[in-house]
Amino acid sequence: MKRFFILSLLAMVAAVAGAAGWAYYFAHNSLPLPMNAAGSATPFEFIVKPGASLKTLSKQLAEQKLLPESQSLWLLGRITNQATGIQAGSYRLESAITPLELLQKLNDGDVIAVSVTFVEGSTFADMRARLEKTGGVKETLKGLSNAEALKRIGATETHPEGLFFPDTYRFAIGTTDVELLKSSYAAMKKKLAEAWEMRDKNLPYKTPYEVLTMASIIEKETGKAEERPLIGSVFINRLRIPMRLQTDPTVIYGMGENYDGNIRKRDLTTDTPYNTYTRDGLPPTPIAMPGWGSLLAAVKPAASEKLYFVGKGDGTHYFSASLDEHNRAVAKYQLGR
Repeated sequence: MKRFFILSLLAMVAAVAGAAGWAYYFAHNSLPLPMNAAGSATPFEFIVKPGASLKTLSKQLAEQKLLPESQSLWLLGRITNQATGIQAGSYRLESAITPLELLQKLNDGDVIAVSVTFVEGSTFADMRARLEKTGGVKETLKGLSNAEALKRIGATETHPEGLFFPDTYRFAIGTTDVELLKSSYAAMKKKLAEAWEMRDKNLPYKTPYEVLTMASIIEKETGKAEERPLIGSVFINRLRIPMRLQTDPTVIYGMGENYDGNIRKRDLTTDTPYNTYTRDGLPPTPIAMPGWGSLLAAVKPAASEKLYFVGKGDGTHYFSASLDEHNRAVAKYQLGR
């Protein structure tokens, strides 16, 4: 009996030692990348679906010829406590990799990242079109109205314009359009809160949303960063008089699809909620996506008495404090006199 116990114990020790040796060998032995039809190794790409287990992934990678069989990687993950931390996304292997390195990559979420850029001055329609054209984005909003899209991202507002921060967003292939919009929406919430705290307290704003609306107008009025504080000053001065903002970008926004690239006199006199020639104060919503520079210009405008500005034809503007000076500037820069 004692001899049998000793033999059994030795067999168990040998099995454990063998398993340990196998685990070490498998963990540190590089996995060659599968060959393509031409017989050469290429970067190997695979997708981990949301909620996929390491056992399911191991079977998938065995079928794709990266693993010799489907059990070893899963067992190694159990031994190293890395079986439950794998992250979804698209992965690329540029060269041979050990199973241990592969598990680390999966747990780190070292996925292929692509990016989408939302540009300052863009509209929500522009954003949606860009998302539809960006490869790697999973479309879930196609065919839905703007109001339905806002509900999907958890927005409390009913109008989408200006609610998203323009920036470059990097994401893993397979990320949904809703997730990207949520990121941009959260970024604007944060930036707008920062701007609101920085505002000059004597400005005629009642809410952060009014700051967002003003910033969107500033964004559309000039592409020159150095002019934004002065543009902001003009509109603040007009609000204080009070004087109508009389800004073309709001009129254009209110025209919608009727805008053909030109503003005519009838467009300036046709009343819409966004026609700041016919209505007092700010328009009801932002008209575009303002960047950080425009948000700052809205809350910290330049100190000036300027009430007018006119394009000089080179992308910059001439600013005036009186109507007479403005009319002379119009004659010089717009009428060529």
